[in-house]
Amino acid sequence: MSDRPLPSSFDPYNSYLLRILLCSVLPVQFLAVHELITRPIPAGCLATSYALLRAYKSMKAGDSAQLNRMFRFRIYAQAFTLLAGVGGGFYYQAERAQRKELERAVADKKAQAKRDAWLRELEIRDQEDREWRERHEAVGKAAKEAGNKPKEANLDAPKVPTKESEEAKPTGGILDAVKSLGKEK
Repeated sequence: MSDRPLPSSFDPYNSYLLRILLCSVLPVQFLAVHELITRPIPAGCLATSYALLRAYKSMKAGDSAQLNRMFRFRIYAQAFTLLAGVGGGFYYQAERAQRKELERAVADKKAQAKRDAWLRELEIRDQEDREWRERHEAVGKAAKEAGNKPKEANLDAPKVPTKESEEAKPTGGILDAVKSLGKEK
């Protein structure tokens, strides 16, 4: 087999030689060549600039025949640029529509992904809420079975010490506790 890559329908250029030419140049040169190939407006602008430059040189040299030719060439180049702009607008209209459709599809896909993530998070929170309610009901049932009436307060709140439990504990600090350990020996 040859070392040439297989042609692809995704390649913007069908000519193998043109691809080789464009791939062997610097990126800036590639962009310039790409613009000249795909859109003739820059070529028209360059031709107009060239005509004006040549007309200026002819005027300085005093060559009126060359000056008139360059002014005519400038008019033709400007007409070409104008027609290229209008024609390019019609030619690339379908491409722009496809690009907009693709961008819209990507935006819709992102929005759907966000919506799905939001729904998953809501489902997780709902599941956590259900689990908490089930725990709460289980604690309430256990309290009823034990004969105690469930408290209205939050069951997940920390317990507050009562007076009876405080009286049983020594009221001294850490230093008193260490001293009492030394006295017990």
